[in-house]
Amino acid sequence: MNASATAIRGYGAHASSVQSDRQGEYETFAKVTKGLRDTAQNSGVNFPRFAEALYDNQRLWTALAVDVSDKENGLPDALRARIIYLTEFTRVYTQKILTKRVTVVPLLEINISIMRGLKGQGVTP
Repeated sequence: MNASATAIRGYGAHASSVQSDRQGEYETFAKVTKGLRDTAQNSGVNFPRFAEALYDNQRLWTALAVDVSDKENGLPDALRARIIYLTEFTRVYTQKILTKRVTVVPLLEINISIMRGLKGQGVTP
């Protein structure tokens, strides 16, 4: 089983529904991104829940990095490298968020861009 499938299962996607990998990846990103956005709005009141949402996001990105690191992964090398870079960026930036030095906005924007790509909409400038 590849890491994307593990991430989808781990984040509670509907196992019984028939869906493409892309649809499942989109739904996983949507769920994690919604959790980030919703908890960020109340992070002053419930910081532990916000930290948990950040952790969920980091787990998603780690699963993606594991998946694209597999020699059998069919994505182009340049795209695989960008995903690895974004995984590292997410890790470092999450630490800055947890120490309250920056906002969550860049992580939300990255996730939304990925979701657009998964939907075939591309990235808006």
